[in-house]
Amino acid sequence: MGHMRSAGLALSFILLFSSLAITSADTGGDARLVQQVEDTERAFARTMADRDFEAFKTFIDAEAVFFSGDTPLRGSAAVAEQWRVYFEPAEPPFSWLPDTVQVLDSGSLAFSSGPVFDPAGERVATFHSVWRRNDDGEWRIVFDKGSRFCE
Repeated sequence: MGHMRSAGLALSFILLFSSLAITSADTGGDARLVQQVEDTERAFARTMADRDFEAFKTFIDAEAVFFSGDTPLRGSAAVAEQWRVYFEPAEPPFSWLPDTVQVLDSGSLAFSSGPVFDPAGERVATFHSVWRRNDDGEWRIVFDKGSRFCE
């Protein structure tokens, strides 16, 4: 009887840990890395809210490609130059926040996406970004593209 109880207990632990592994996979891999990317995306968005252009530039990877208009912006200098105008008005022209984050099992790349809002708080677009974890352990944005929001 004791042996059966031990086997049942062991099976319960196996099932519990199996379900935890499935839950982790469903949330985008390593929960710690997912949280890092979400926090990084929120900090990136906060640079717009805080009107901090210098901080904004620190999130952009040297090889970044931002899709803007007909021609993609290539490299951190081109992205910064184009985005500078968004930081000039006293009030931010838009805001964003992540609602989806996924990280590769390798922990090297991540995807984030979420709503973009106009100054009145109306959703006007959806952003899609790819982040790369660099050798320094910091996440930098490498691809960014927005799309108009359709209900």
